Amino acid sequence: MKNKKFLTIHSTVYALFAIGLFVIPNILWPYYGVQLNDKYAVFLSQHTSIFLGGIAIIGFMLKNVEDNSDIAKQLMMSLLLTNILGVVVTLYACFTGIFYGLGWSDPAFFIFLSILSFLQWKRN
Repeated sequence: MKNKKFLTIHSTVYALFAIGLFVIPNILWPYYGVQLNDKYAVFLSQHTSIFLGGIAIIGFMLKNVEDNSDIAKQLMMSLLLTNILGVVVTLYACFTGIFYGLGWSDPAFFIFLSILSFLQWKRN
């Protein structure tokens, strides 16, 4: 797919999670098996939204990057590595019992985005 379409989809997903974890963390986290017991835990969720939102902003700002350019290749590799890091961290949460319930969906989500990022990198 064209970089513009890929980056728009990728950034939209990250933006939605960033907004959700900032605005309604007490509603979202229990689905993953995580309880937010105090204002500090809520803040950590909101703090995490900085990075998710940042990735979304970078993708939105660079969505018009020229296909097959060096910048496009570096951007896609950066997103691939970011998503692989997401796979590792969320699998850790699943295997250690931090995530349960819908917690399995996070590694699946990051694996899916890793595959898409890899294919997009390969295409460039």
